[in-house]
Amino acid sequence: MKTYTLEEVQDRLIGKIGTIERDKFEFELQMDLIGKAIKQTRKERHLTQEELGKLIGVQKAQISKIENNASNVTIDTLLRVFKALKAKVKLQVELPHLKVSLGQ
Repeated sequence: MKTYTLEEVQDRLIGKIGTIERDKFEFELQMDLIGKAIKQTRKERHLTQEELGKLIGVQKAQISKIENNASNVTIDTLLRVFKALKAKVKLQVELPHLKVSLGQ
């Protein structure tokens, strides 16, 4: 019986690192984790979805969508959520001839 490493399985099922399929999978996974972190933090702060929505100016349904799939939200809305939850945010963008870091 042949055994496979986790990397070999991921490459075979999802795609090799750097491929469009792999990048999409990694992005969606990160957005899912961000949504779960928002939900956990909101609950730790004893806020309902409705209360968090009022703090940032959106409906309860939008908070629910963010917590369940953060990939369909604007950066502006995410930053407002993080600010309302008193989260420290660091954003770093690297392009071939430019590096930009933003902090909140």
